[in-house]
Amino acid sequence: MRYRISTLLIVSALLAALSSPAAGGDELPPGGSFLDDDYSQHQGAIEAIAAIGVTRGCNPPVNNLFCPEDPVTRGQMAAFLTRALDLPATTESPFTDASGVFEDSINRLAAAGITKGCNPPDNDRYCPDNNVIREQMATFLTRGLGLTPIVPPVRPGPPVGNPDGNAPIPAGAGLESVTSPDIVIGDGTAASCTSQAVVDAVAQGGVIVFDCGPDAVTIFMTEPAKVFNDANPDIVIDGGGLVTLSGRGENRILYMNTCDPALVWTTPHCQNQDHPRLTVQNMTFVDGNSKGDDPDGGGAIWVRGGRFKIVNSRFFNNVCDDTGPDVGGAAVRVFSQYQGLPVYVVQSTFGGGEGYGNVCSNGGGLSSIGVSYTVINSLFSHNDAIGNGANPARGGTPGGGSGGAIYNDGNTFTLTIIDSVIEDNHANEGGGAVFFVSNDRSGTLRIEDSTLRRNPSDGFETRGFPGIFYLGNGPIQVINSTIEE
Repeated sequence: MRYRISTLLIVSALLAALSSPAAGGDELPPGGSFLDDDYSQHQGAIEAIAAIGVTRGCNPPVNNLFCPEDPVTRGQMAAFLTRALDLPATTESPFTDASGVFEDSINRLAAAGITKGCNPPDNDRYCPDNNVIREQMATFLTRGLGLTPIVPPVRPGPPVGNPDGNAPIPAGAGLESVTSPDIVIGDGTAASCTSQAVVDAVAQGGVIVFDCGPDAVTIFMTEPAKVFNDANPDIVIDGGGLVTLSGRGENRILYMNTCDPALVWTTPHCQNQDHPRLTVQNMTFVDGNSKGDDPDGGGAIWVRGGRFKIVNSRFFNNVCDDTGPDVGGAAVRVFSQYQGLPVYVVQSTFGGGEGYGNVCSNGGGLSSIGVSYTVINSLFSHNDAIGNGANPARGGTPGGGSGGAIYNDGNTFTLTIIDSVIEDNHANEGGGAVFFVSNDRSGTLRIEDSTLRRNPSDGFETRGFPGIFYLGNGPIQVINSTIEE
């Protein structure tokens, strides 16, 4: 949630930053400057910034009111800072929307490098009527006072993939080449790598890479990046191992849907078309949230149609709806793939450690309806299916709670797990590790050179296979693998 800043908060921040002698002490200027700040706990601060000319009031030309409870606009903030920092005049006018009473202050603020605009990467607008939010105020003050930004330590998180996995990667399942990118996000600085830049790049498609500087960077997505079906049919998003996309705990991160008319229909058979072909690689996806969204599930990524694969990527702390019999995929949810071809998940991590797990009604890591997955050299741990009542939902329950790590439902599909580790996942109902139900009993489950352990199912599982609930064509195929409590 983003909080607006009241005038009182601006006052406190300015006084703390300026450390003005006029701000010290408990005495108020004789008589006071404003009629509406009496008995406020901030009256001393208000009168102090009035005394040094930082504020002149809110009701010109009389200016005998301060309006202490009103929010502060970006235009007003420009005036406060210009006066407080005594910024010099300028003839530059970089913004198309800076006019009126605050125009001079806005231009001075820009010339001093304190503001860069409100619409990156173009930054040709200032948005003077928008309210200032607290994170913007922190940036204004840091630049204005010449402070050096403190870069928070990057939370490294669990490693990518199963560190002991060395299964060969099938043709077409590995990394895509990014030697000749179509789009480069960023200009070598972390600040240049913005949510809007990611949204715009994904809408255009093609091979997308990042130039955000030498250090790891987190880009906080204010809306999902959406793949348009009539743009470039191939989309590769490569973070170079340094880029994290965060949904801020508020929104889904990435969305592709060949059957969504808003993303342009390109064939009469949207569920079975060969494009777009989306690859995410060398990326981390965190804090995606699709609760209450339509379509449901897919807290970090939701895909329908075309082709999709995940390579060398990590998924931490993503969520989708807490209950529901068909809701699934806190990290990833997929509906239909071209000609039933599998989604490849290669050398990737879902959760991976305590405090990093993904949580949803079903399928903490992966979920699908009628879609095949081939999982290679990957790690799933500490993911949780928290719904209750299973599917179909038992009477009096909301349904859900199956497939702590992976949830597969539908008719003809396969799940193949190779040289991977699935451990310490949990399901309230069935399949603490894997829930696999092929309704027409045509689907198959194969587990090869893998380890499944400590994946409790509180409700039900297939006899002899702890952590798995399976209904399919013949028995589970287990080859050189360990499946244990």
